Amino acid sequence: MIDRTWLDAAKGDIPQWAASMPKDADGTTIDWDWVRSLDLAHGVGTIPESTPQSIHDALKADYATRERLESIIAQCNSAFMTDFDRFIGSYRLPRALAYANRRLNDNINTLLHLGEQQHLWAVSSERRGRATIAVLKPYSGSGPSNDDQGMLNLSGETGDASAGNTAAENSDVKFPTTVALDDIQDRTAAILDARAERRKAQRFQKRAGDAAMARANLSGATSPGGAALPGGAAASGNATGHHPKPDWRDAYLPGRDVDAVMGIDIETTGIDPARDYIIDVGFEFMNMASPRPAGEPETYAYEQGYYAAGDAYGQSRLAFGVPPENAALGNALIAKLTGIDVRGRSSEAGYRLFDEWPQAQAGLLARLTQQPYVAHNATFEHSWFMLNVAGYAESYRAGRITIIDTLPMSRQWDPGAVPTNEHPYGDNTLDAYAKRQGALDSAHNERHLGLEDSHIMLVAMKHHLAALKAQGKGPWGSTGRAGVGGKSCGRKR
Repeated sequence: MIDRTWLDAAKGDIPQWAASMPKDADGTTIDWDWVRSLDLAHGVGTIPESTPQSIHDALKADYATRERLESIIAQCNSAFMTDFDRFIGSYRLPRALAYANRRLNDNINTLLHLGEQQHLWAVSSERRGRATIAVLKPYSGSGPSNDDQGMLNLSGETGDASAGNTAAENSDVKFPTTVALDDIQDRTAAILDARAERRKAQRFQKRAGDAAMARANLSGATSPGGAALPGGAAASGNATGHHPKPDWRDAYLPGRDVDAVMGIDIETTGIDPARDYIIDVGFEFMNMASPRPAGEPETYAYEQGYYAAGDAYGQSRLAFGVPPENAALGNALIAKLTGIDVRGRSSEAGYRLFDEWPQAQAGLLARLTQQPYVAHNATFEHSWFMLNVAGYAESYRAGRITIIDTLPMSRQWDPGAVPTNEHPYGDNTLDAYAKRQGALDSAHNERHLGLEDSHIMLVAMKHHLAALKAQGKGPWGSTGRAGVGGKSCGRKR
Protein backbone atom coordinates (compact mmCIF):
# COMPACT_ATOMS: atom_id res chain seq x y z
CA MET A 1 0.00 0.00 0.00
CA ILE A 2 1.30 3.45 -0.95
CA ASP A 3 1.78 5.79 1.98
CA ARG A 4 0.64 9.26 0.94
CA THR A 5 0.28 10.72 4.42
CA TRP A 6 3.45 12.78 3.85
CA LEU A 7 1.54 14.86 1.31
CA ASP A 8 -0.88 16.17 3.91
CA ALA A 9 1.90 16.44 6.47
CA ALA A 10 3.79 18.69 4.04
CA LYS A 11 1.11 21.33 4.52
CA GLY A 12 2.44 21.74 8.04
CA ASP A 13 5.44 23.48 6.44
CA ILE A 14 3.28 26.23 4.94
CA PRO A 15 3.95 28.77 7.74
CA GLN A 16 7.70 28.49 7.10
CA TRP A 17 7.27 29.07 3.39
CA ALA A 18 4.68 31.81 3.80
CA ALA A 19 7.06 33.79 6.01
CA SER A 20 9.90 33.60 3.47
CA MET A 21 8.08 33.46 0.12
CA PRO A 22 5.10 35.82 -0.08
CA LYS A 23 5.08 35.94 -3.90
CA ASP A 24 5.36 33.37 -6.66
CA ALA A 25 7.61 33.34 -9.73
CA ASP A 26 5.27 35.72 -11.54
CA GLY A 27 5.25 38.29 -8.75
CA THR A 28 1.73 37.38 -7.61
CA THR A 29 0.96 37.22 -3.90
CA ILE A 30 0.52 33.58 -2.94
CA ASP A 31 -2.78 32.55 -1.37
CA TRP A 32 -1.39 30.04 1.10
CA ASP A 33 -4.90 29.25 2.37
CA TRP A 34 -5.69 28.02 -1.14
CA VAL A 35 -2.59 25.82 -1.06
CA ARG A 36 -3.66 24.48 2.31
CA SER A 37 -7.10 23.58 0.88
CA LEU A 38 -5.71 21.36 -1.89
CA ASP A 39 -6.16 17.61 -1.63
CA LEU A 40 -2.62 16.73 -2.66
CA ALA A 41 -2.95 13.03 -1.89
CA HIS A 42 -6.12 12.36 -3.89
CA GLY A 43 -5.77 14.80 -6.76
CA VAL A 44 -6.34 18.43 -7.59
CA GLY A 45 -7.74 17.85 -11.08
CA THR A 46 -11.35 18.15 -12.17
CA ILE A 47 -13.26 15.01 -13.21
CA PRO A 48 -16.06 16.13 -15.55
CA GLU A 49 -19.20 14.63 -16.95
CA SER A 50 -18.80 13.49 -20.55
CA THR A 51 -20.61 16.46 -22.09
CA PRO A 52 -18.67 18.89 -24.29
CA GLN A 53 -19.20 21.89 -22.04
CA SER A 54 -18.22 19.90 -18.95
CA ILE A 55 -15.00 18.79 -20.64
CA HIS A 56 -14.30 22.39 -21.65
CA ASP A 57 -14.95 23.71 -18.15
CA ALA A 58 -12.85 21.00 -16.51
CA LEU A 59 -9.91 21.72 -18.83
CA LYS A 60 -10.18 25.44 -18.15
CA ALA A 61 -10.21 24.84 -14.38
CA ASP A 62 -7.26 22.44 -14.55
CA TYR A 63 -5.17 24.85 -16.61
CA ALA A 64 -5.85 27.58 -14.06
CA THR A 65 -4.86 25.31 -11.17
CA ARG A 66 -1.70 24.19 -12.92
CA GLU A 67 -0.64 27.76 -13.59
CA ARG A 68 -1.05 28.66 -9.92
CA LEU A 69 0.77 25.56 -8.70
CA GLU A 70 3.67 25.84 -11.12
CA SER A 71 4.24 29.52 -10.42
CA ILE A 72 4.67 28.59 -6.73
CA ILE A 73 6.89 25.58 -7.46
CA ALA A 74 9.08 27.69 -9.76
CA GLN A 75 9.86 30.12 -6.94
CA CYS A 76 10.60 27.51 -4.28
CA ASN A 77 14.17 26.71 -5.32
CA SER A 78 15.26 30.35 -5.14
CA ALA A 79 13.50 30.89 -1.82
CA PHE A 80 14.98 27.74 -0.30
CA MET A 81 18.54 28.32 -1.46
CA THR A 82 18.58 31.97 -0.37
CA ASP A 83 17.02 31.25 3.01
CA PHE A 84 20.29 31.92 4.78
CA ASP A 85 18.64 32.18 8.20
CA ARG A 86 17.12 28.73 7.68
CA PHE A 87 13.52 29.64 8.39
CA ILE A 88 12.54 26.92 5.89
CA GLY A 89 13.70 23.60 7.28
CA SER A 90 12.45 21.22 4.60
CA TYR A 91 11.79 21.01 0.87
CA ARG A 92 8.92 18.62 1.48
CA LEU A 93 6.17 21.07 0.45
CA PRO A 94 7.54 21.76 -3.08
CA ARG A 95 7.92 18.00 -3.60
CA ALA A 96 4.30 17.51 -2.53
CA LEU A 97 3.08 20.26 -4.86
CA ALA A 98 5.06 18.73 -7.73
CA TYR A 99 3.60 15.28 -6.92
CA ALA A 100 0.08 16.69 -7.21
CA ASN A 101 0.95 18.71 -10.30
CA ARG A 102 2.16 15.62 -12.19
CA ARG A 103 -1.21 13.93 -11.66
CA LEU A 104 -2.96 17.16 -12.60
CA ASN A 105 -0.94 17.26 -15.83
CA ASP A 106 -2.04 13.69 -16.56
CA ASN A 107 -5.64 14.80 -16.04
CA ILE A 108 -5.15 17.69 -18.45
CA ASN A 109 -3.74 15.38 -21.11
CA THR A 110 -6.64 12.98 -20.57
CA LEU A 111 -9.11 15.81 -21.08
CA LEU A 112 -7.31 16.91 -24.23
CA HIS A 113 -7.54 13.36 -25.56
CA LEU A 114 -11.21 13.07 -24.56
CA GLY A 115 -11.98 16.29 -26.40
CA GLU A 116 -10.31 14.92 -29.51
CA GLN A 117 -12.32 11.70 -29.25
CA GLN A 118 -15.54 13.71 -29.07
CA HIS A 119 -14.47 15.94 -31.97
CA LEU A 120 -14.46 19.04 -29.80
CA TRP A 121 -11.05 20.03 -31.12
CA ALA A 122 -7.88 18.84 -32.79
CA VAL A 123 -4.64 18.94 -30.78
CA SER A 124 -1.26 19.75 -32.27
CA SER A 125 2.03 19.89 -30.39
CA GLU A 126 3.87 23.10 -31.28
CA ARG A 127 7.04 24.80 -30.15
CA ARG A 128 6.27 28.29 -28.87
CA GLY A 129 9.15 30.27 -27.41
CA ARG A 130 10.61 28.33 -24.50
CA ALA A 131 8.06 25.53 -24.41
CA THR A 132 6.31 22.93 -26.51
CA ILE A 133 2.59 23.22 -25.89
CA ALA A 134 -0.68 21.60 -26.91
CA VAL A 135 -2.51 23.90 -29.33
CA LEU A 136 -6.25 23.39 -29.78
CA LYS A 137 -7.75 23.97 -33.20
CA PRO A 138 -11.32 23.54 -34.45
CA TYR A 139 -12.16 20.00 -35.44
CA SER A 140 -11.94 19.77 -39.23
CA GLY A 141 -13.72 16.44 -39.73
CA SER A 142 -17.25 15.85 -40.94
CA GLY A 143 -18.75 17.96 -38.17
CA PRO A 144 -19.38 21.68 -38.83
CA SER A 145 -16.91 24.12 -37.33
CA ASN A 146 -16.37 27.84 -37.20
CA ASP A 147 -12.70 28.42 -37.91
CA ASP A 148 -12.93 32.20 -37.59
CA GLN A 149 -14.19 32.17 -34.01
CA GLY A 150 -12.32 29.10 -32.78
CA MET A 151 -15.67 27.49 -31.94
CA LEU A 152 -17.10 24.10 -32.75
CA ASN A 153 -20.79 23.83 -33.53
CA LEU A 154 -22.23 20.62 -32.17
CA SER A 155 -25.51 19.03 -32.98
CA GLY A 156 -27.76 18.23 -30.03
CA GLU A 157 -29.14 15.22 -31.86
CA THR A 158 -28.11 11.75 -30.83
CA GLY A 159 -26.81 9.13 -33.20
CA ASP A 160 -27.07 5.37 -33.42
CA ALA A 161 -24.71 3.40 -31.20
CA SER A 162 -22.78 2.02 -34.15
CA ALA A 163 -19.12 1.08 -34.22
CA GLY A 164 -16.84 4.05 -34.52
CA ASN A 165 -19.26 6.59 -33.07
CA THR A 166 -17.82 8.83 -30.36
CA ALA A 167 -19.26 9.18 -26.89
CA ALA A 168 -20.61 12.57 -27.92
CA GLU A 169 -22.45 11.02 -30.88
CA ASN A 170 -23.94 8.22 -28.76
CA SER A 171 -24.92 10.29 -25.74
CA ASP A 172 -28.53 11.13 -24.85
CA VAL A 173 -27.39 14.45 -23.38
CA LYS A 174 -28.30 17.62 -25.28
CA PHE A 175 -24.93 19.26 -25.92
CA PRO A 176 -24.39 23.02 -26.03
CA THR A 177 -24.21 24.30 -29.56
CA THR A 178 -20.71 25.70 -29.22
CA VAL A 179 -17.53 25.06 -27.25
CA ALA A 180 -15.05 27.90 -27.04
CA LEU A 181 -11.39 27.14 -27.66
CA ASP A 182 -9.70 30.47 -27.12
CA ASP A 183 -10.10 30.35 -23.32
CA ILE A 184 -8.62 26.83 -22.98
CA GLN A 185 -5.34 27.29 -24.79
CA ASP A 186 -2.14 26.32 -22.97
CA ARG A 187 -0.46 29.52 -21.76
CA THR A 188 2.80 27.87 -20.62
CA ALA A 189 4.96 29.40 -23.35
CA ALA A 190 3.67 32.92 -22.75
CA ILE A 191 4.21 32.56 -19.00
CA LEU A 192 7.78 31.29 -19.39
CA ASP A 193 8.63 33.99 -21.93
CA ALA A 194 7.29 36.68 -19.61
CA ARG A 195 9.38 35.33 -16.72
CA ALA A 196 12.48 35.30 -18.90
CA GLU A 197 11.89 38.92 -19.91
CA ARG A 198 11.56 39.94 -16.26
CA ARG A 199 14.79 38.14 -15.39
CA LYS A 200 16.52 39.82 -18.32
CA ALA A 201 15.36 43.22 -17.13
CA GLN A 202 16.56 42.46 -13.61
CA ARG A 203 19.98 41.40 -14.88
CA PHE A 204 20.24 44.55 -16.98
CA GLN A 205 19.31 46.67 -14.00
CA LYS A 206 21.93 44.94 -11.84
CA ARG A 207 24.65 45.36 -14.46
CA ALA A 208 23.75 49.02 -14.86
CA GLY A 209 24.00 49.48 -11.09
CA ASP A 210 27.35 47.70 -10.94
CA ALA A 211 28.64 49.83 -13.81
CA ALA A 212 27.47 53.01 -12.13
CA MET A 213 29.28 52.05 -8.92
CA ALA A 214 32.45 51.25 -10.84
CA ARG A 215 32.35 54.62 -12.60
CA ALA A 216 31.74 56.39 -9.32
CA ASN A 217 34.99 54.86 -8.05
CA LEU A 218 33.82 55.09 -4.46
CA SER A 219 36.77 53.19 -3.02
CA GLY A 220 39.40 55.54 -4.40
CA ALA A 221 41.60 52.53 -5.13
CA THR A 222 41.61 53.02 -8.88
CA SER A 223 42.55 55.75 -11.31
CA PRO A 224 40.22 58.73 -11.79
CA GLY A 225 38.79 57.08 -14.85
CA GLY A 226 37.23 54.35 -12.73
CA ALA A 227 37.71 50.58 -12.71
CA ALA A 228 37.07 48.37 -15.69
CA LEU A 229 33.36 47.80 -15.98
CA PRO A 230 32.02 44.40 -14.88
CA GLY A 231 31.44 42.11 -17.82
CA GLY A 232 33.75 44.05 -20.10
CA ALA A 233 36.26 42.61 -22.52
CA ALA A 234 38.86 42.00 -19.86
CA ALA A 235 36.42 40.01 -17.75
CA SER A 236 34.76 37.96 -20.47
CA GLY A 237 37.82 36.41 -22.06
CA ASN A 238 38.07 35.11 -25.60
CA ALA A 239 34.68 33.93 -26.83
CA THR A 240 35.96 32.73 -30.18
CA GLY A 241 37.60 29.54 -31.37
CA HIS A 242 37.98 26.86 -28.71
CA HIS A 243 38.02 29.29 -25.79
CA PRO A 244 34.42 30.18 -24.94
CA LYS A 245 34.03 32.80 -22.27
CA PRO A 246 33.52 31.52 -18.72
CA ASP A 247 29.95 31.14 -17.56
CA TRP A 248 27.99 29.70 -14.63
CA ARG A 249 28.47 26.11 -15.87
CA ASP A 250 32.18 26.31 -15.08
CA ALA A 251 31.35 25.86 -11.39
CA TYR A 252 30.64 22.20 -12.24
CA LEU A 253 34.11 21.52 -13.70
CA PRO A 254 36.22 18.87 -11.89
CA GLY A 255 39.38 19.73 -9.98
CA ARG A 256 42.80 18.16 -10.40
CA ASP A 257 42.33 15.84 -7.39
CA VAL A 258 39.06 14.25 -8.47
CA ASP A 259 39.06 10.47 -8.13
CA ALA A 260 36.12 8.28 -7.06
CA VAL A 261 32.87 9.45 -8.63
CA MET A 262 29.42 8.10 -9.39
CA GLY A 263 28.09 8.67 -12.90
CA ILE A 264 24.32 8.89 -13.21
CA ASP A 265 21.77 9.41 -15.95
CA ILE A 266 17.98 9.41 -15.80
CA GLU A 267 15.32 8.89 -18.44
CA THR A 268 12.00 10.65 -18.01
CA THR A 269 8.62 10.98 -19.71
CA GLY A 270 9.34 14.63 -20.54
CA ILE A 271 11.58 17.54 -19.62
CA ASP A 272 9.62 19.12 -16.76
CA PRO A 273 10.20 17.63 -13.28
CA ALA A 274 6.95 19.18 -12.07
CA ARG A 275 4.92 17.52 -14.83
CA ASP A 276 6.71 14.35 -15.85
CA TYR A 277 7.98 11.09 -14.32
CA ILE A 278 11.34 9.40 -13.84
CA ILE A 279 11.15 6.00 -15.55
CA ASP A 280 14.77 4.84 -15.72
CA VAL A 281 17.83 5.48 -13.55
CA GLY A 282 21.28 4.09 -14.26
CA PHE A 283 24.44 4.70 -12.31
CA GLU A 284 27.89 3.25 -11.82
CA PHE A 285 31.16 4.14 -10.13
CA MET A 286 34.59 4.80 -11.54
CA ASN A 287 37.89 6.07 -10.15
CA MET A 288 39.51 8.77 -12.23
CA ALA A 289 43.00 8.39 -10.68
CA SER A 290 43.31 5.44 -8.29
CA PRO A 291 43.05 1.76 -9.24
CA ARG A 292 39.71 0.04 -9.52
CA PRO A 293 38.75 -1.41 -6.11
CA ALA A 294 39.78 -5.01 -5.61
CA GLY A 295 37.04 -7.57 -5.21
CA GLU A 296 34.53 -5.92 -7.54
CA PRO A 297 33.11 -8.13 -10.32
CA GLU A 298 35.32 -7.97 -13.38
CA THR A 299 32.57 -7.86 -15.99
CA TYR A 300 29.13 -6.40 -16.41
CA ALA A 301 26.66 -7.05 -19.23
CA TYR A 302 25.43 -3.78 -20.68
CA GLU A 303 22.63 -3.72 -23.19
CA GLN A 304 25.20 -2.74 -25.81
CA GLY A 305 27.26 -5.89 -26.26
CA TYR A 306 30.27 -3.93 -27.48
CA TYR A 307 30.52 -1.98 -24.18
CA ALA A 308 33.26 -3.21 -21.84
CA ALA A 309 33.01 -2.49 -18.11
CA GLY A 310 36.69 -1.64 -17.91
CA ASP A 311 37.32 0.43 -14.79
CA ALA A 312 33.63 0.78 -13.92
CA TYR A 313 32.10 -0.98 -10.92
CA GLY A 314 28.94 -1.00 -8.81
CA GLN A 315 26.60 -0.76 -11.81
CA SER A 316 22.87 -0.46 -11.20
CA ARG A 317 19.81 -0.13 -13.41
CA LEU A 318 16.45 0.87 -11.90
CA ALA A 319 13.09 0.87 -13.71
CA PHE A 320 10.07 2.86 -12.53
CA GLY A 321 6.48 3.23 -13.62
CA VAL A 322 3.80 5.83 -14.30
CA PRO A 323 0.19 6.21 -13.14
CA PRO A 324 -2.48 4.35 -15.15
CA GLU A 325 -3.76 7.62 -16.63
CA ASN A 326 -0.31 8.40 -18.00
CA ALA A 327 0.23 4.87 -19.30
CA ALA A 328 -3.13 4.86 -21.08
CA LEU A 329 -2.14 7.84 -23.23
CA GLY A 330 1.24 6.39 -24.24
CA ASN A 331 4.30 8.42 -25.18
CA ALA A 332 5.50 7.81 -28.72
CA LEU A 333 8.43 10.25 -28.47
CA ILE A 334 9.94 8.59 -25.41
CA ALA A 335 9.31 5.12 -26.83
CA LYS A 336 11.22 6.06 -29.98
CA LEU A 337 14.05 7.75 -28.07
CA THR A 338 14.62 5.21 -25.30
CA GLY A 339 12.72 2.09 -26.32
CA ILE A 340 10.64 2.40 -23.13
CA ASP A 341 6.91 2.15 -23.84
CA VAL A 342 5.08 3.64 -20.87
CA ARG A 343 1.94 1.75 -21.86
CA GLY A 344 3.60 -1.26 -20.26
CA ARG A 345 4.89 0.69 -17.25
CA SER A 346 1.61 1.31 -15.45
CA SER A 347 1.56 1.00 -11.68
CA GLU A 348 -1.30 -1.44 -12.26
CA ALA A 349 1.21 -3.67 -14.07
CA GLY A 350 3.34 -3.82 -10.94
CA TYR A 351 5.77 -0.96 -11.59
CA ARG A 352 6.50 1.32 -8.66
CA LEU A 353 6.49 5.08 -9.20
CA PHE A 354 9.71 6.78 -8.16
CA ASP A 355 7.91 9.64 -6.42
CA GLU A 356 5.90 7.08 -4.40
CA TRP A 357 8.85 4.92 -3.40
CA PRO A 358 10.64 6.41 -0.38
CA GLN A 359 13.04 3.48 -0.05
CA ALA A 360 14.29 3.97 -3.61
CA GLN A 361 14.72 7.69 -2.98
CA ALA A 362 16.62 7.06 0.26
CA GLY A 363 18.91 4.53 -1.42
CA LEU A 364 19.70 6.89 -4.26
CA LEU A 365 20.32 9.81 -1.88
CA ALA A 366 22.78 7.72 0.15
CA ARG A 367 24.80 7.10 -3.01
CA LEU A 368 24.63 10.71 -4.17
CA THR A 369 26.14 11.93 -0.91
CA GLN A 370 28.97 9.37 -0.66
CA GLN A 371 31.15 10.96 -3.35
CA PRO A 372 30.75 13.51 -6.16
CA TYR A 373 28.20 12.52 -8.75
CA VAL A 374 28.73 13.18 -12.44
CA ALA A 375 26.12 13.85 -15.11
CA HIS A 376 26.13 15.33 -18.60
CA ASN A 377 24.15 18.56 -18.34
CA ALA A 378 23.92 17.91 -14.61
CA THR A 379 21.43 20.71 -13.93
CA PHE A 380 18.81 18.44 -15.54
CA GLU A 381 19.36 15.61 -13.04
CA HIS A 382 19.67 18.12 -10.21
CA SER A 383 16.30 19.71 -10.98
CA TRP A 384 14.60 16.30 -11.00
CA PHE A 385 16.22 15.20 -7.77
CA MET A 386 15.11 18.42 -6.06
CA LEU A 387 11.44 17.63 -6.76
CA ASN A 388 11.57 13.82 -6.48
CA VAL A 389 14.11 12.69 -3.88
CA ALA A 390 13.23 13.21 -0.22
CA GLY A 391 16.14 14.90 1.55
CA TYR A 392 18.08 15.81 -1.59
CA ALA A 393 17.42 19.56 -1.47
CA GLU A 394 18.29 19.69 2.22
CA SER A 395 21.52 17.73 1.66
CA TYR A 396 22.50 19.90 -1.28
CA ARG A 397 21.93 23.13 0.63
CA ALA A 398 23.98 21.77 3.54
CA GLY A 399 26.95 21.08 1.28
CA ARG A 400 26.75 17.29 1.45
CA ILE A 401 26.38 16.91 -2.32
CA THR A 402 28.99 17.72 -4.96
CA ILE A 403 28.04 17.78 -8.63
CA ILE A 404 30.42 17.47 -11.59
CA ASP A 405 29.25 18.07 -15.14
CA THR A 406 30.94 16.72 -18.28
CA LEU A 407 29.06 19.22 -20.48
CA PRO A 408 31.31 22.18 -19.54
CA MET A 409 34.30 19.82 -19.79
CA SER A 410 33.38 19.33 -23.43
CA ARG A 411 32.61 23.00 -23.95
CA GLN A 412 35.71 24.44 -22.26
CA TRP A 413 38.41 21.81 -22.57
CA ASP A 414 37.71 19.78 -25.70
CA PRO A 415 39.31 21.32 -28.81
CA GLY A 416 37.17 19.00 -30.93
CA ALA A 417 34.07 20.95 -29.96
CA VAL A 418 34.43 23.26 -32.96
CA PRO A 419 31.85 26.06 -33.13
CA THR A 420 29.54 25.92 -36.14
CA ASN A 421 26.37 27.71 -37.21
CA GLU A 422 24.37 24.77 -35.88
CA HIS A 423 26.39 24.54 -32.65
CA PRO A 424 27.76 27.99 -31.72
CA TYR A 425 29.68 26.50 -28.77
CA GLY A 426 30.55 23.28 -30.53
CA ASP A 427 28.66 20.00 -30.48
CA ASN A 428 28.62 19.16 -26.78
CA THR A 429 25.99 16.44 -26.72
CA LEU A 430 26.97 13.33 -24.80
CA ASP A 431 27.03 11.41 -28.08
CA ALA A 432 29.53 13.82 -29.68
CA TYR A 433 31.67 14.19 -26.55
CA ALA A 434 31.89 10.41 -25.99
CA LYS A 435 32.89 9.81 -29.61
CA ARG A 436 35.60 12.48 -29.51
CA GLN A 437 37.01 10.99 -26.31
CA GLY A 438 37.03 7.42 -27.61
CA ALA A 439 34.21 6.18 -25.36
CA LEU A 440 31.75 5.48 -28.16
CA ASP A 441 32.39 4.02 -31.58
CA SER A 442 31.54 6.36 -34.46
CA ALA A 443 29.30 3.65 -35.93
CA HIS A 444 27.01 3.70 -32.90
CA ASN A 445 24.95 6.34 -31.15
CA GLU A 446 24.10 7.26 -27.58
CA ARG A 447 21.57 4.70 -26.32
CA HIS A 448 19.39 7.01 -24.18
CA LEU A 449 19.22 4.55 -21.32
CA GLY A 450 20.46 5.55 -17.90
CA LEU A 451 23.17 2.98 -17.28
CA GLU A 452 24.58 2.84 -20.79
CA ASP A 453 24.78 6.64 -21.00
CA SER A 454 26.38 6.85 -17.56
CA HIS A 455 29.03 4.38 -18.70
CA ILE A 456 30.13 6.16 -21.88
CA MET A 457 30.11 9.45 -19.96
CA LEU A 458 32.52 8.17 -17.28
CA VAL A 459 34.78 6.50 -19.81
CA ALA A 460 34.92 9.73 -21.82
CA MET A 461 35.63 11.75 -18.67
CA LYS A 462 38.49 9.47 -17.62
CA HIS A 463 40.06 9.54 -21.09
CA HIS A 464 39.67 13.31 -21.24
CA LEU A 465 41.21 13.94 -17.80
CA ALA A 466 44.19 11.71 -18.61
CA ALA A 467 44.86 13.66 -21.80
CA LEU A 468 44.48 17.01 -20.07
CA LYS A 469 46.89 16.01 -17.31
CA ALA A 470 49.49 14.93 -19.82
CA GLN A 471 49.15 18.28 -21.57
CA GLY A 472 49.06 20.37 -18.39
CA LYS A 473 45.65 21.74 -19.35
CA GLY A 474 42.15 21.75 -17.89
CA PRO A 475 42.35 21.20 -14.12
CA TRP A 476 46.14 21.24 -14.42
CA GLY A 477 46.17 24.52 -16.34
CA SER A 478 46.60 28.01 -14.95
CA THR A 479 42.87 28.36 -14.21
CA GLY A 480 42.38 24.82 -12.84
CA ARG A 481 41.29 24.12 -9.30
CA ALA A 482 42.77 21.95 -6.60
CA GLY A 483 40.57 19.40 -4.86
CA VAL A 484 37.74 17.45 -6.45
CA GLY A 485 36.12 20.56 -7.89
CA GLY A 486 32.48 20.46 -8.88
CA LYS A 487 29.55 22.46 -7.54
CA SER A 488 28.64 22.27 -3.88
CA CYS A 489 27.01 24.59 -1.36
CA GLY A 490 27.78 25.65 2.16
CA ARG A 491 31.56 25.54 1.94
CA LYS A 492 34.40 26.96 -0.08
CA ARG A 493 36.26 24.70 -2.47
